[in-house]
Amino acid sequence: MRENNVVGWFEIPVSDIDRAIRFYETVFDVKLERNQMGPFDMAWFPFKEDGLGAPGSLVCYKDSYKPSPDGVLIYFTAHSGDLTNELDKVEEMGGVILQDKTLINEETGYMAIFLDTEGNRIAIHSRK
Repeated sequence: MRENNVVGWFEIPVSDIDRAIRFYETVFDVKLERNQMGPFDMAWFPFKEDGLGAPGSLVCYKDSYKPSPDGVLIYFTAHSGDLTNELDKVEEMGGVILQDKTLINEETGYMAIFLDTEGNRIAIHSRK
């Protein structure tokens, strides 16, 4: 049985790639790498080949990528250690908090859910 993460890549659909890049770079304090892949306008999240978690990208392709609050829920790790730090930036960047910081349980930690600027429902997790 394999012991590594089963998720190998994720893509978040966006309508306005520039707005989405500003949102995610500010909320998560990261630098996304913009790439044009044929008709796909993409912005890759930073990742390490041997790091934890899965790499992924914002994707703007109007023919088949449509933002939605009803699809798969992706959990981002709060690298600050306390998701309150990232969540505090969501509304100032144009997002909407759907669920404030909530204790899952003492062992697992906390989570919150928000809508990004594109209308996608996104979760964030931290131990504190």
